[in-house]
Amino acid sequence: MSEFNRRRFLDDTRKAALGAAGVAILGNPGSVRATPANDRLVLAMIGVGGGRGHSLAMGFLDRGDCEIAYICDVDRRLHETRANQYASRQGGKRPKCVQDFREMLTDAAVDAAVIATPPHWHALATILCCRAGKDVYCEKPQSHSIWEGRQAVKAARKYNRIVQIGTHNRSAPYLLAAKRYLEEGKLGRIHLCRVHEQRHETNFQWGPKTEPPATLDWEMWNGPAPERKYDPAIHTQWRKLWDYSGGQMSYQGIHQLDVARWLCGVDYPRSVYCVGGIFNSQGAAETPDTQSAVFEFPKLLMTYDQTLYTPYMLESDDGIRNGDIFPHWPQNATRIELYGELGLMYVGRMGGGWQVYVRPKNRQPVVKDEMHGRYPDPPHKENFVQSVRSRTRPNADVEEGHRSMLLVHYANISCRLGGRTLRIDPQTEQILDDADAMRYLKREYRQPWVVEEVV
Repeated sequence: MSEFNRRRFLDDTRKAALGAAGVAILGNPGSVRATPANDRLVLAMIGVGGGRGHSLAMGFLDRGDCEIAYICDVDRRLHETRANQYASRQGGKRPKCVQDFREMLTDAAVDAAVIATPPHWHALATILCCRAGKDVYCEKPQSHSIWEGRQAVKAARKYNRIVQIGTHNRSAPYLLAAKRYLEEGKLGRIHLCRVHEQRHETNFQWGPKTEPPATLDWEMWNGPAPERKYDPAIHTQWRKLWDYSGGQMSYQGIHQLDVARWLCGVDYPRSVYCVGGIFNSQGAAETPDTQSAVFEFPKLLMTYDQTLYTPYMLESDDGIRNGDIFPHWPQNATRIELYGELGLMYVGRMGGGWQVYVRPKNRQPVVKDEMHGRYPDPPHKENFVQSVRSRTRPNADVEEGHRSMLLVHYANISCRLGGRTLRIDPQTEQILDDADAMRYLKREYRQPWVVEEVV
């Protein structure tokens, strides 16, 4: 690659990915075991029914230095199968199986919890685990609302806990290299960043309301959300319902928004404007299939565009994520575009690599610099494990996860208010002079599933 010291960047960024990036030593490191017994990190898995929770469990076990002591899932139908699978990876030692994750909070042998529930549980579960002295690996999105997201940050700091959010692109060596490339001014000043989330997601229809399966603790699954009768569709469609999620921007777009905010080096927007709706299909979905947002930062505009009716927009497959292949950028479903004075950088998430285009020559594209990527799940787990042991903040610290989720929350609030421009106070994270918008900052909680004022 021209004008780019690949070897240096790979060496430097590999070190950063393994835990040297953004590290502030936390207080009271002796409050947990820096090196767990037998040099193994003892984990409790909270939520193993979905593909992501089980994948995380298998990935941590594949490391060889982690052990799963608890399977916490509200559906006990999964317990036996998962216990057998995990036991076979850890010398026959079977995890305990519970429906209520709070049963494991008093077990001092557990070092950390891995949270892979639907998003409406993320902040509350994080807070309860921090309060019990457990470190946390929590899947994105970090929160269901602005207020509870900040409460989770407060809990992590108050109890000196390591909290890593599952925005694993922050541990990708190729993206750490892209960050360094931008910081060294190789793209010049950037005034426009475009973020895309484009794919095919069908709508759905409600089925008949029924009694929940005997194996399922429906009351706890619903948890902090408003009371709702059981419908099997909720288990597969929760991310399209406001009670449980913030739609596709919250579920997948957060990955690209987090990368974009990180690469651009920005925190709080001055204003946010978003429009969208369900334009392409009829059904029970509440969250938009089409959405466009504008985030105004000092001397930078960031946009987000979402289409969920576009099967010709393709997410990078494994050949791209783990091979020396770049996406066809115009039809890459999850691309980020950085427009600098000196060139255009296309960035792919989760291993898609990046390329910098400059002025064409003889009508042919000119790629000035580039770097292939690899899927960053393994280095993100490595960063978490090393952060727990060293008591240094991880690459995707809870504060960073919260600030990125603010973009999603502000945009959704604007969209739900018909495209109202929101002005943001960066000191308080609140929305200025708009009582209607402020009503979305916090949800009503149900006893006993309450995020408390004092964490």
